[in-house]
Amino acid sequence: MIGIVDYNMGNLASVINAFKKVGAEATLESDPAKLAQYDKLILPGVGAFGDAMAHLQENGMDEAVKAFAASGKPLLGICLGMQLLFESSEEFGENKGLGLIPGRVVAFDETKFDHPLKVPHMGWNELFVQHSTLNAQHSMLFEGLPSEFYLYFVHSYHAVCDDKYAIGKTYYGYEFVSAVQNGNVYGIQPHPEKSHENGLKIIENFINL
Repeated sequence: MIGIVDYNMGNLASVINAFKKVGAEATLESDPAKLAQYDKLILPGVGAFGDAMAHLQENGMDEAVKAFAASGKPLLGICLGMQLLFESSEEFGENKGLGLIPGRVVAFDETKFDHPLKVPHMGWNELFVQHSTLNAQHSMLFEGLPSEFYLYFVHSYHAVCDDKYAIGKTYYGYEFVSAVQNGNVYGIQPHPEKSHENGLKIIENFINL
């Protein structure tokens, strides 16, 4: 059973449809007491970090997600959902995250751009698969995909963490971490549900973990 955390901060219909396209069923779950019944969990998200954490904390969903991660079962954060996995974010002030992956979320530093670029970072861009020290081989999340492939991005903030947690990086003005893994906890900044075949392959791989 695959659950999708429903906390009023995600484009849930497109995520559900992506699972249907690969022949799987995912269930929306808004009751934190029921998260433990799922075999795998998706944490989606669109919007501001602080608002998302507030929504998660309203009914204890934040602690339920942490408990699910501690159980060892696979958890995947998508876009804002990936950012929430980190310890903190500087979006609209300092905000505390779930703390499942060491690191923080920062705004794109436009002073580092090698030529004028727009923020938010929006559209198709490459993800470069990383072989981190925690994942001697490429992550199973990218099984069957090349070492470089395109996905669809929409974001103004990005993660900063130790390279041992980075399983994917992307270049937009400068290199940033676009996919992470800490044991059974995975995160991906782009939207696999909007990324056609490559994104569907990532979803299929997550199902097969």
